[in-house]
Amino acid sequence: MDNALPLSWLPERFQPVPVQQLSVIELVERCQRGLLPDRAAFSELLRRHQVYVDRLLFHLAPEWPDRPDLAQEVWLRVYRSIKRLEETRKFRGWLSRITTNLFYDELRKRKRQRPALSLDAPIITAEGSVDWDLPTLDQGPAEALASQEFYDRLNRAIADLPEVFRTTIILRELEGLAYEEIAECLNISVGTVKSRIARARRRLQEELTPYLNDA
Repeated sequence: MDNALPLSWLPERFQPVPVQQLSVIELVERCQRGLLPDRAAFSELLRRHQVYVDRLLFHLAPEWPDRPDLAQEVWLRVYRSIKRLEETRKFRGWLSRITTNLFYDELRKRKRQRPALSLDAPIITAEGSVDWDLPTLDQGPAEALASQEFYDRLNRAIADLPEVFRTTIILRELEGLAYEEIAECLNISVGTVKSRIARARRRLQEELTPYLNDA
């Protein structure tokens, strides 16, 4: 005869909390207990952050056909090293660092091939925000051509940035990381982060200003 009591018999405070109701910090802490990361907690971390990893890899390497394989490698590295994460509240920045490091590892293997970059957010220059629109069905032929031409120029300008500037401005303008998070992600000082972003913005402005003036 099975004498086990159903979980519903337990007082509410002793009943296990579904992983979907846990915060990211609680999920990380659960993964850090025991010999191996808790499977349910790790799966929930992956579910919440998979889109973020995929998007970051897309912005860093839009033309690499093996991005799904790289994303899998990111999560393997997270699984193997999550117990070494000391500040659980910085999980997202730590995840960004693992993803970026993997990108640079692969980039070195591929002899620094530089693909074009697709953007889906306005770029911030020293003059302010430069807004742009992709062609829509409401645009006439001339407007659509002008929008696409600016989009192509913006792509080329970002792709032509040195890798250190390109990665920094992607993490800042597209992924929305704070200066401190980028510094930790790239293992550089906050001052260096600000300097790289300023120089990247200046290069983009120099590249795009003649086109905007002509337009």
